[in-house]
Amino acid sequence: MQFEGTSAYIAEKDLKVAVNAAITLERPLLVKGEPGTGKTELAKQVASALGLDLIEWHIKSTTKAQQGLYEYDAVSRLRDSQLGDDRVNDVRNYIKRGKLWDAFAAQEKVVLLIDEIDKADIEFPNDLLQELDKMEFFVYETGETVKAVQRPVVIITSNNEKELPDAFLRRCFFHYIKFPDATTLQKIVDVHYPGIKQELVSAALTQFYEIRDVPGLKKKPSTSEALDWIRLLVSDDVAPADLRGSAKNALPRLHGALLKNEQDVHLFERLAFMARRDGA
Repeated sequence: MQFEGTSAYIAEKDLKVAVNAAITLERPLLVKGEPGTGKTELAKQVASALGLDLIEWHIKSTTKAQQGLYEYDAVSRLRDSQLGDDRVNDVRNYIKRGKLWDAFAAQEKVVLLIDEIDKADIEFPNDLLQELDKMEFFVYETGETVKAVQRPVVIITSNNEKELPDAFLRRCFFHYIKFPDATTLQKIVDVHYPGIKQELVSAALTQFYEIRDVPGLKKKPSTSEALDWIRLLVSDDVAPADLRGSAKNALPRLHGALLKNEQDVHLFERLAFMARRDGA
Protein backbone atom coordinates (compact mmCIF):
# COMPACT_ATOMS: atom_id res chain seq x y z
CA MET A 1 0.00 0.00 0.00
CA GLN A 2 1.90 2.99 -1.35
CA PHE A 3 0.76 6.56 -1.93
CA GLU A 4 2.14 8.02 -5.15
CA GLY A 5 -0.08 11.07 -5.41
CA THR A 6 -3.03 11.59 -7.74
CA SER A 7 -3.73 13.51 -10.91
CA ALA A 8 -5.79 15.97 -8.85
CA TYR A 9 -3.22 16.62 -6.12
CA ILE A 10 0.38 17.74 -6.55
CA ALA A 11 2.35 15.99 -3.81
CA GLU A 12 6.05 16.71 -3.36
CA LYS A 13 8.40 13.75 -2.93
CA ASP A 14 8.96 14.36 0.78
CA LEU A 15 5.20 14.41 1.42
CA LYS A 16 4.75 11.08 -0.35
CA VAL A 17 7.61 9.66 1.70
CA ALA A 18 5.95 10.88 4.90
CA VAL A 19 2.57 9.33 4.02
CA ASN A 20 4.13 5.99 3.18
CA ALA A 21 6.33 6.02 6.28
CA ALA A 22 3.28 6.60 8.49
CA ILE A 23 1.46 3.74 6.76
CA THR A 24 4.44 1.42 7.22
CA LEU A 25 4.91 2.35 10.88
CA GLU A 26 1.14 2.23 11.48
CA ARG A 27 1.34 5.57 13.24
CA PRO A 28 -0.83 8.67 12.79
CA LEU A 29 0.55 11.17 10.29
CA LEU A 30 0.56 14.65 11.82
CA VAL A 31 0.54 17.26 9.05
CA LYS A 32 1.21 20.93 9.75
CA GLY A 33 1.51 23.88 7.40
CA GLU A 34 0.03 27.25 6.55
CA PRO A 35 -3.75 27.33 6.04
CA GLY A 36 -4.56 26.53 2.43
CA THR A 37 -1.55 24.29 1.74
CA GLY A 38 -3.68 21.19 1.16
CA LYS A 39 -3.54 19.42 4.53
CA THR A 40 -7.19 18.42 4.62
CA GLU A 41 -7.22 17.62 0.93
CA LEU A 42 -4.28 15.27 1.47
CA ALA A 43 -6.45 12.85 3.46
CA LYS A 44 -9.06 12.82 0.69
CA GLN A 45 -6.44 12.15 -1.96
CA VAL A 46 -4.74 9.41 0.07
CA ALA A 47 -8.11 7.68 0.43
CA SER A 48 -8.77 8.07 -3.29
CA ALA A 49 -5.32 6.83 -4.33
CA LEU A 50 -5.44 3.79 -2.04
CA GLY A 51 -9.06 2.95 -2.83
CA LEU A 52 -10.16 3.38 0.80
CA ASP A 53 -13.21 4.98 2.37
CA LEU A 54 -12.65 8.27 4.18
CA ILE A 55 -14.05 9.08 7.62
CA GLU A 56 -13.74 12.77 8.50
CA TRP A 57 -13.76 14.23 12.01
CA HIS A 58 -13.60 18.02 11.86
CA ILE A 59 -12.56 19.47 15.20
CA LYS A 60 -14.08 22.63 16.69
CA SER A 61 -13.16 24.61 19.78
CA THR A 62 -15.98 22.86 21.66
CA THR A 63 -15.15 19.32 20.52
CA LYS A 64 -14.28 16.80 23.23
CA ALA A 65 -12.22 13.65 22.69
CA GLN A 66 -15.03 11.49 24.06
CA GLN A 67 -17.23 12.54 21.14
CA GLY A 68 -14.85 10.75 18.80
CA LEU A 69 -15.45 7.51 20.69
CA TYR A 70 -19.13 7.64 21.62
CA GLU A 71 -21.73 9.72 23.42
CA TYR A 72 -24.20 8.38 25.96
CA ASP A 73 -27.58 10.15 25.99
CA ALA A 74 -28.57 9.76 29.64
CA VAL A 75 -31.22 12.48 29.39
CA SER A 76 -33.14 10.67 26.66
CA ARG A 77 -32.96 7.41 28.60
CA LEU A 78 -34.33 9.08 31.72
CA ARG A 79 -37.15 10.61 29.72
CA ASP A 80 -38.02 7.29 28.08
CA SER A 81 -37.99 5.54 31.44
CA GLN A 82 -40.53 8.05 32.76
CA LEU A 83 -42.70 7.40 29.71
CA GLY A 84 -42.44 3.64 30.07
CA ASP A 85 -40.65 3.15 26.76
CA ASP A 86 -39.23 -0.37 26.31
CA ARG A 87 -36.11 1.10 24.70
CA VAL A 88 -34.69 1.79 28.16
CA ASN A 89 -34.05 -1.93 28.64
CA ASP A 90 -31.13 -1.79 26.20
CA VAL A 91 -28.56 0.91 26.95
CA ARG A 92 -27.18 0.58 23.43
CA ASN A 93 -30.22 2.50 22.19
CA TYR A 94 -28.75 5.59 23.84
CA ILE A 95 -25.18 5.31 22.66
CA LYS A 96 -24.16 7.29 19.58
CA ARG A 97 -21.01 6.07 17.89
CA GLY A 98 -18.27 8.59 17.15
CA LYS A 99 -15.90 8.82 14.20
CA LEU A 100 -13.20 6.68 15.85
CA TRP A 101 -15.73 3.96 16.59
CA ASP A 102 -16.87 4.07 12.95
CA ALA A 103 -13.25 3.74 11.80
CA PHE A 104 -12.52 0.90 14.23
CA ALA A 105 -15.71 -0.99 13.30
CA ALA A 106 -15.12 -0.79 9.54
CA GLN A 107 -14.55 -4.23 8.05
CA GLU A 108 -12.10 -2.81 5.52
CA LYS A 109 -9.19 -0.44 6.16
CA VAL A 110 -10.22 3.21 6.02
CA VAL A 111 -8.55 6.61 6.17
CA LEU A 112 -9.48 8.55 9.31
CA LEU A 113 -9.03 12.33 9.12
CA ILE A 114 -8.82 14.25 12.40
CA ASP A 115 -8.90 17.76 11.01
CA GLU A 116 -7.47 20.85 12.79
CA ILE A 117 -6.76 19.14 16.09
CA ASP A 118 -5.22 22.36 17.45
CA LYS A 119 -8.67 24.00 17.57
CA ALA A 120 -9.66 21.92 20.60
CA ASP A 121 -8.43 22.49 24.15
CA ILE A 122 -4.93 21.43 25.18
CA GLU A 123 -6.10 18.18 26.79
CA PHE A 124 -7.81 16.92 23.65
CA PRO A 125 -4.74 15.19 22.12
CA ASN A 126 -3.78 13.61 25.46
CA ASP A 127 -7.29 12.22 25.85
CA LEU A 128 -6.83 10.24 22.62
CA LEU A 129 -3.33 8.89 23.30
CA GLN A 130 -4.23 5.35 24.27
CA GLU A 131 -7.07 5.01 21.78
CA LEU A 132 -4.87 5.96 18.81
CA ASP A 133 -1.94 3.93 20.12
CA LYS A 134 -3.76 0.73 21.07
CA MET A 135 -6.56 1.13 18.53
CA GLU A 136 -9.17 0.22 21.11
CA PHE A 137 -11.33 1.77 23.81
CA PHE A 138 -13.71 0.68 26.55
CA VAL A 139 -17.45 1.45 26.60
CA TYR A 140 -18.33 1.77 30.27
CA GLU A 141 -22.11 1.69 29.80
CA THR A 142 -22.06 -1.71 28.05
CA GLY A 143 -18.83 -3.16 29.44
CA GLU A 144 -17.48 -3.91 25.96
CA THR A 145 -14.09 -3.15 24.44
CA VAL A 146 -14.15 -1.81 20.89
CA LYS A 147 -11.08 -2.88 18.92
CA ALA A 148 -10.14 -1.88 15.40
CA VAL A 149 -11.00 -4.61 12.92
CA GLN A 150 -8.48 -3.08 10.51
CA ARG A 151 -6.01 -0.46 11.71
CA PRO A 152 -7.04 2.75 9.90
CA VAL A 153 -4.66 5.14 8.18
CA VAL A 154 -4.88 8.15 10.52
CA ILE A 155 -4.10 11.64 9.19
CA ILE A 156 -4.17 14.52 11.68
CA THR A 157 -3.92 18.14 10.59
CA SER A 158 -2.89 21.21 12.57
CA ASN A 159 -2.61 24.90 11.74
CA ASN A 160 -0.16 25.36 14.62
CA GLU A 161 -2.55 27.54 16.61
CA LYS A 162 -1.27 25.92 19.79
CA GLU A 163 1.51 23.52 20.78
CA LEU A 164 0.62 19.85 20.95
CA PRO A 165 1.72 17.71 23.94
CA ASP A 166 5.05 15.89 23.67
CA ALA A 167 3.46 12.54 24.54
CA PHE A 168 1.10 12.95 21.60
CA LEU A 169 3.87 14.02 19.21
CA ARG A 170 5.94 10.94 20.10
CA ARG A 171 3.18 8.73 18.77
CA CYS A 172 2.95 10.49 15.39
CA PHE A 173 4.98 10.68 12.22
CA PHE A 174 5.37 14.38 11.51
CA HIS A 175 5.46 16.32 8.27
CA TYR A 176 5.37 20.07 7.61
CA ILE A 177 3.96 21.05 4.22
CA LYS A 178 6.06 23.94 3.02
CA PHE A 179 4.42 26.69 1.04
CA PRO A 180 4.85 25.71 -2.63
CA ASP A 181 7.44 27.44 -4.75
CA ALA A 182 6.45 29.07 -8.03
CA THR A 183 7.08 25.92 -10.09
CA THR A 184 4.94 23.75 -7.82
CA LEU A 185 2.18 26.35 -7.61
CA GLN A 186 2.20 26.55 -11.40
CA LYS A 187 1.54 22.78 -11.50
CA ILE A 188 -1.28 23.17 -8.97
CA VAL A 189 -2.87 25.90 -11.10
CA ASP A 190 -2.58 23.70 -14.20
CA VAL A 191 -4.35 20.85 -12.38
CA HIS A 192 -7.25 23.07 -11.33
CA TYR A 193 -7.48 25.11 -14.53
CA PRO A 194 -6.23 23.03 -17.47
CA GLY A 195 -5.72 25.04 -20.63
CA ILE A 196 -5.38 28.36 -18.82
CA LYS A 197 -3.29 31.03 -20.57
CA GLN A 198 0.25 30.54 -19.33
CA GLU A 199 1.19 34.20 -19.85
CA LEU A 200 -1.55 35.22 -17.43
CA VAL A 201 -0.54 32.55 -14.90
CA SER A 202 3.08 33.65 -15.05
CA ALA A 203 2.20 37.31 -14.47
CA ALA A 204 -0.27 36.43 -11.71
CA LEU A 205 2.16 34.19 -9.85
CA THR A 206 4.91 36.80 -10.08
CA GLN A 207 2.65 39.36 -8.45
CA PHE A 208 1.30 36.81 -5.98
CA TYR A 209 4.76 36.04 -4.59
CA GLU A 210 5.60 39.75 -4.50
CA ILE A 211 2.49 40.27 -2.35
CA ARG A 212 3.52 37.46 0.01
CA ASP A 213 6.98 39.00 0.37
CA VAL A 214 5.74 42.47 1.38
CA PRO A 215 7.11 43.23 4.89
CA GLY A 216 4.48 43.80 7.54
CA LEU A 217 1.78 41.68 5.91
CA LYS A 218 -0.45 40.32 8.68
CA LYS A 219 -1.88 37.39 6.73
CA LYS A 220 -0.05 36.09 3.72
CA PRO A 221 -2.37 34.78 0.98
CA SER A 222 -2.49 30.99 0.73
CA THR A 223 -2.54 28.51 -2.13
CA SER A 224 -6.32 28.29 -2.11
CA GLU A 225 -6.56 32.09 -2.24
CA ALA A 226 -4.16 32.19 -5.17
CA LEU A 227 -6.41 29.76 -7.04
CA ASP A 228 -9.50 31.86 -6.29
CA TRP A 229 -7.70 35.00 -7.42
CA ILE A 230 -6.50 33.48 -10.69
CA ARG A 231 -10.01 32.18 -11.35
CA LEU A 232 -11.33 35.73 -10.97
CA LEU A 233 -8.61 37.12 -13.24
CA VAL A 234 -9.65 34.66 -15.93
CA SER A 235 -13.35 35.40 -15.38
CA ASP A 236 -12.74 39.17 -15.73
CA ASP A 237 -10.43 38.60 -18.72
CA VAL A 238 -7.64 40.59 -17.10
CA ALA A 239 -4.70 41.12 -19.45
CA PRO A 240 -1.27 39.88 -18.23
CA ALA A 241 0.11 43.38 -18.89
CA ASP A 242 -2.25 44.78 -16.26
CA LEU A 243 -0.55 42.65 -13.62
CA ARG A 244 3.02 43.56 -14.45
CA GLY A 245 4.90 45.89 -12.19
CA SER A 246 5.72 45.82 -8.52
CA ALA A 247 2.95 44.80 -6.11
CA LYS A 248 4.01 47.75 -3.94
CA ASN A 249 3.02 50.33 -6.55
CA ALA A 250 -0.74 49.72 -6.52
CA LEU A 251 -3.45 47.82 -4.70
CA PRO A 252 -3.65 44.42 -6.46
CA ARG A 253 -6.49 43.83 -8.92
CA LEU A 254 -9.40 41.97 -7.24
CA HIS A 255 -7.44 42.17 -3.99
CA GLY A 256 -10.40 40.91 -1.94
CA ALA A 257 -9.45 37.36 -2.94
CA LEU A 258 -5.95 37.79 -1.50
CA LEU A 259 -6.05 40.35 1.31
CA LYS A 260 -8.39 39.28 4.08
CA ASN A 261 -8.15 42.05 6.66
CA GLU A 262 -8.25 45.85 6.63
CA GLN A 263 -4.70 46.23 7.99
CA ASP A 264 -3.22 44.55 4.93
CA VAL A 265 -5.43 46.55 2.55
CA HIS A 266 -4.31 49.76 4.26
CA LEU A 267 -0.68 48.61 4.03
CA PHE A 268 -0.91 48.30 0.24
CA GLU A 269 -2.76 51.59 -0.03
CA ARG A 270 0.05 53.31 1.88
CA LEU A 271 2.71 51.63 -0.28
CA ALA A 272 0.89 52.70 -3.44
CA PHE A 273 0.57 56.28 -2.14
CA MET A 274 4.26 56.42 -1.30
CA ALA A 275 5.17 55.03 -4.70
CA ARG A 276 3.09 57.66 -6.46
CA ARG A 277 4.52 60.42 -4.26
CA ASP A 278 8.11 59.34 -4.87
CA GLY A 279 7.46 59.07 -8.60
CA ALA A 280 5.92 62.52 -8.82
